[in-house]
Amino acid sequence: MSKERTTAELMITRAQMIELLNEDLAGEYQAIIAYTVYSQVLKGAAYTDIARELELHAGEELAHALKIAKQIDYLGGMPAVLPKPVKTSSDPVAMLRADLENERETIGRYRERIRQAEAMGEFALSETLRAIIVQEQEHEIDLAAALGIDVPLPKTPVQTNGRHPVKGSHAAR
Repeated sequence: MSKERTTAELMITRAQMIELLNEDLAGEYQAIIAYTVYSQVLKGAAYTDIARELELHAGEELAHALKIAKQIDYLGGMPAVLPKPVKTSSDPVAMLRADLENERETIGRYRERIRQAEAMGEFALSETLRAIIVQEQEHEIDLAAALGIDVPLPKTPVQTNGRHPVKGSHAAR
C-alpha cells in the first residue's frame, strides 16, 4: 500500500529545485527537437495531419522551455543548454510512440515538481507548471489519437482499502 508523500518528504532546497528544473528544461529542448524533426520526416497521407500538429507542438514546447528557464533564473540558477537525447526512427509509429512516452514522463515529472514547489512556498512556479501540464496533456491526447489508442492512464500505484480499489482510483475504471 502506497502512502501520500508528506510535505517534509517533498521539501527540497532551491539548489535542488534548480537542478530538477534544469533536467525538465533539457526534456523541453528534447521535445522541441523531436517535434521539429518528426514533423518534417513523417510521410504519407496517414501522417499529414499529425505532422502539422507536431509543428505546433514544437512551438508550444519552446514556450514551455522559456517559462522553465525564466523560473530557473528567478530561483538564482543558470538554465541548462543541452537537450536530453532524441530518439529517431524510420518507423513513424515508433517516433510517435517515443513522443507519447516522453509526454507521459514529462507530465509525471511536472506533477511531482508542482508538489515540491508548493512545499517550498513557490506558488507562482506551481501555477506555471500547471499551465504547462495542460498543453502537455493535449499533446498526449493528439499523439494517442494519431496512434489510434486510448490515452494511457498515469503510472500511479492503485490505493486499496483492503478488498476493493478506492473510489476514483484508475483501477476502478
